[in-house]
Amino acid sequence: MDRERIIYSINIEDVQTVAMDELDRELTDEELEIVEREIGDYFHWHDAISFCIMHHITLPKKENLNY
Repeated sequence: MDRERIIYSINIEDVQTVAMDELDRELTDEELEIVEREIGDYFHWHDAISFCIMHHITLPKKENLNY
């Protein structure tokens, strides 16, 4: 598997959809630049990945482990 492959991304349409839901308007170009610059500070990627793994991937049962 390509280790540089992007798994998830957020595009301008996604941001504008949330802006319409929250502000009842689209963001200006300047506001979009702020979101683009700052969104990583609010996205806890480690927690999101961990939650997804724990929710969807199970560990093998102890009796099947060969230690």
